[in-house]
Amino acid sequence: MITAQLLAAGSAHRFGAPKLVQELAGRAIVRWVADALLASGVDRLHVVVPPDHADIARALAGAPASFLVNPHPQRGIGSSIAVGVAALDRDTDAVLIALADEPALDTAVAANILETFRRSRTTGAARAIVAPRYRGTPGHPVLFDHSVFAELRALDGDRGARAVIERDPSRVAIVEVDAPPPGDVDTPEDLARLRRARQNMSGHPPFPTRDT
Repeated sequence: MITAQLLAAGSAHRFGAPKLVQELAGRAIVRWVADALLASGVDRLHVVVPPDHADIARALAGAPASFLVNPHPQRGIGSSIAVGVAALDRDTDAVLIALADEPALDTAVAANILETFRRSRTTGAARAIVAPRYRGTPGHPVLFDHSVFAELRALDGDRGARAVIERDPSRVAIVEVDAPPPGDVDTPEDLARLRRARQNMSGHPPFPTRDT
């Protein structure tokens, strides 16, 4: 059982408004990421949200997602990861952690990470962590086996799970991605850039498509 954990409890102070529900090509930013994760083959989707999350719930209406409230989102992304991992069921083999402000997340990348993890378990070469690297740059989403859940539950602050990933490189499998990282939306300018990319795209769109 692999659960996707979508981190959506950030303050969005740089954006100046609730950024995750901003419209992008007909969908809220958070909906793009949720749809990409659901299409990748995860078994469940958990969304970590702040106490006041009615707008996010509306943006994800109809999606098979469970909401987990981080009562102290001001403590940073580490606290959201800890809240999400603490709520995982005992039958969870791994968690795939993604950021809700990366609407260009490619479903194929997430699916490749899942496949790498599942394949490694059948070949006897299992790794505790599977992480993508976009043309040399680390990125998201990152998968963590249940053997490191205790380390994730101990997280706090703004650094997130990077320290867990870097603690022991021998337990990390890298998925090389020949593409730039999916950019995050931190400012209105970032959102405007993605909207222009969508309008001017040729060939594959700059974020995943889904028929639902």
